[in-house]
Amino acid sequence: MKTKKIRGEKGYTGIDIAISVVVLFLFISLIAFLSYGFNSATREIELKSKAIEIALTQIEKIKGEPINDVQDTEIVNLPQGFSGKIQVIDYSSIDIQATSGKVKKITISITYQVKQEEQKVELSAIIT
Repeated sequence: MKTKKIRGEKGYTGIDIAISVVVLFLFISLIAFLSYGFNSATREIELKSKAIEIALTQIEKIKGEPINDVQDTEIVNLPQGFSGKIQVIDYSSIDIQATSGKVKKITISITYQVKQEEQKVELSAIIT
């Protein structure tokens, strides 16, 4: 069975192909942009989670040390891309009725890079 060819219908024109290419390019660009944004946000969350994990580990480590040994210091042996420090405020000189002995506030600061910007996570705890 033969199909009749309608007069004036000669196949695809250059304009049809150009429009198809532009639409396809826009669609692929949109997919790439959304994928990059999703991956970037995921990486940022992973780094922040790792920084919080490092800070919590440091707090637990400090809680196991004698309170007199806790001092301001830089944290060493961190994963690549992370840096941190420990700040200690000694409240022992303040007359606190509820507690006896030493009281210190420790603040762990962990910094890391995300998208060429420095981000910081700080966690604090009171030790007695």
